[in-house]
Amino acid sequence: MNDLLIRGRVLTFVREPQGMEDSESYRFYEDGAVLVGGGKITAVGPYGDLAAAAGERVQLIDHRPHLVLSGLIDTHLHFPQTQAIASYGAQLLEWLNTYVFVEEQKFREGKHAAFIAGRFMDELLSNGTTTAVAYCSVHPESVDAFFTAAEERNMLMIGGKVMMDRNAPEALRDTPQTGYDETKRLIGKWHGRGRAHYAISPRFAITSTPEQMEIARALVAEHPACYVQTHLSENRDEIAFATSLYPEARDYTDIYARYDLLGRKTLLGHCIYLSDREISVLAEAGAVGVFCPTSNLFLGSGLFDRDRFDRLGGRYAVATDVGAGTSFSMLETMDEAYKILHLQGQRLSPLNSFYRMTLGNAQALGLEHRIGSLHVGADADIVVLDSRAKSAMELRMQVASSLAEELFVLQTMGDDRCVAEVYVAGKPMKRATGRVVAARERELELI
Repeated sequence: MNDLLIRGRVLTFVREPQGMEDSESYRFYEDGAVLVGGGKITAVGPYGDLAAAAGERVQLIDHRPHLVLSGLIDTHLHFPQTQAIASYGAQLLEWLNTYVFVEEQKFREGKHAAFIAGRFMDELLSNGTTTAVAYCSVHPESVDAFFTAAEERNMLMIGGKVMMDRNAPEALRDTPQTGYDETKRLIGKWHGRGRAHYAISPRFAITSTPEQMEIARALVAEHPACYVQTHLSENRDEIAFATSLYPEARDYTDIYARYDLLGRKTLLGHCIYLSDREISVLAEAGAVGVFCPTSNLFLGSGLFDRDRFDRLGGRYAVATDVGAGTSFSMLETMDEAYKILHLQGQRLSPLNSFYRMTLGNAQALGLEHRIGSLHVGADADIVVLDSRAKSAMELRMQVASSLAEELFVLQTMGDDRCVAEVYVAGKPMKRATGRVVAARERELELI
């Protein structure tokens, strides 16, 4: 197979931007190209230089005038909640009991899990997301469906079975022993297979007994290469409930600290109502707080304080949190992030938004050597963005005069319609995804 030469206006980040004028934080080629071979990036730079060096052995795909960036990364969402998006009128705990726990019970059926997993992956790709960190349901079948769908598309995905043995319907509860046995088996089956990474996933302190938290501690000690994902301080009622269940803990964060669950591979969804002490504990451990703006607004949870994380040295990432999050689009997610921070007198520049969706999230996952930027040796996960995809955007772009301004238009007005193409390990996926979805819809019409 010939190498692929992807031409366009190439943008990639090398570090976190320190302001709107920080041109040293990124590399931008107005007429650039990315050379792909064997699923990897083999060269990046001006189109003329790469075309001359590659000669006739390459297949050229010209995406001008669109922007070419590394694939977007989502660090927290729930694949069993794909059909629970837009469930009306509840805050976190009521929302879980009324909608989510009902929906997740369907995932004991392998056929349903496989159908939703396929649609979930295709929604990610349609929105330019090539890597995500996801919770599955308590059922091992959901994990198999999740990683099988990712493997079919060769996507780098992180996920795991939720562990919960209390405060959930009986059909969604495991036990400390079954949670351990099933998680260990799934790690053995999936972690490191192809591009799959496993996340040990005690859902949150409310749904795990101390016995199960001990089991989670054992799993983390036995499998240090795996990620850990859970939830922390999303909602005031949640905090009161969690700390009442663990009265010996100093605060919510201390619950996880006492079970040795905080480390550089730990992802903690939300982190809204943390004290300075708690953020400092996360900073010392290297754990990552995950900012989920559309979810936090939809459930009326609260506002993530990014500047306090920065001041105290905390690490953080950004995510959609589907299905409390209302969109699979990282562009729409960063639009809401801008507003949440603006309400608190905090700035989010368009450069920083795109850094967070790409290299920033890759660094939070410790995967910046593979994804998150366009560099030689990286996996060829690439997104092509059209900043004129909607008529209102095209009109606005007529007066845009800088790259930063264009990025802000994409962030503020963009959605899946702006994703012109997506490449996973060098394979174009956007048109293929559309064909697959259409075929599935025809199949459903025949049933």
